[in-house]
Amino acid sequence: MSRPLKIIDGGRPTPEPPLDAVSVLNAIASAVLVLDQADRVVFVNAAGEQLFESSLGHLKGLALEDLVPRDSQTFALIHQARRDNSAVSEYEVELDTPRTGPRVMTIQVSPQVEMPGWVVVQFQEHSKALRIGQQMLSRGAARSVSAMARLLAHEVKNPLSGIRGAAQLLDQNVAEADRVLTQLIRDETDRIVALVDRMDVFSDGGTLSREPINIHQVLEHVRRVAENGFARGVRFIESYDPSLPPVFGNRDQLVQVFLNLVKNAAEVVPAEGGEIVLSTAYQHGLRLAAPGSGDRMDLPLVITVRDNGPGIPEDIRGHLFEPFVTNKPSGSGLGLPLVAKIVTDHGGIVEFDTQPRRTVFRVVLPMAPSERPPRPRETHAEGQA
Repeated sequence: MSRPLKIIDGGRPTPEPPLDAVSVLNAIASAVLVLDQADRVVFVNAAGEQLFESSLGHLKGLALEDLVPRDSQTFALIHQARRDNSAVSEYEVELDTPRTGPRVMTIQVSPQVEMPGWVVVQFQEHSKALRIGQQMLSRGAARSVSAMARLLAHEVKNPLSGIRGAAQLLDQNVAEADRVLTQLIRDETDRIVALVDRMDVFSDGGTLSREPINIHQVLEHVRRVAENGFARGVRFIESYDPSLPPVFGNRDQLVQVFLNLVKNAAEVVPAEGGEIVLSTAYQHGLRLAAPGSGDRMDLPLVITVRDNGPGIPEDIRGHLFEPFVTNKPSGSGLGLPLVAKIVTDHGGIVEFDTQPRRTVFRVVLPMAPSERPPRPRETHAEGQA
């Protein structure tokens, strides 16, 4: 059978380009599941792999109730679509599973006419706008921290140097009893300088030196440091995509990012049963404007740090990436601003979801320019340490 012809300008007919259904479904931002008459997964698109944190090869053949609670409104919509043989949808459906966490979705179910009993389920997340807000919050916080670091370096350290020098001169001419005061001035000046020096890491240090980095080697290094130090007794679980291409980044700075995230997680997990999950995944379709230019970067690499701690207090969630914001008695409030600064310098984003016993930080980064996107995967590697 010949292909249908399309008439273009000039009157010359050209054949319609062939369409690949899988490519079309993978281009859709919403999660799409195809279920057979027994509610088993036949197909899931790329967005669905991201939503349920598993590959098609791992999800295929699973019962829907392995992914979604049996009392979810999803099952009622599927039953209604089959009964009426027509598409149904519902807005603001709460979906809360160990894989997805708490999300508010619009769910649409359509019967597959050619395959009796089969249905197509589409999940559209409402929290996209919230995540975009988090991304802008982290990038805005990074810019404000850089500006503050520059201000401290130029406007504070120079006067402090003069104050300390004056205290040294006074020390030569005051009585012995008063030298305690001049020493106090010098000590406090040194303490403030040390604080300003800690802020120097946030200042713009010129062009970032980057190269292709194996992010799994970075995470392995971070895990070993944690297990032999601040995270003794914490159970680590690793769920890595072995086909993930290299990150385009600076190894030392990426180690700093994930050390901070893992340290924060280790400090809040319970003493008994504390658990930190490190995972990596490839996602399609996310692009973001590169800092300082109009170019847009593909951000397909997702690295996740998840813990089973009590969750982030609601009163600090909106300021989490701002400096000196912390709920820890001995915390400095500089760890997450540093994470936001480094990730932003890499052209990436950092976002979080939190609830009791499930807090997730996601770092989304660009891959090395010479790398090509991996082919669709049929395997899902999961192990634990």
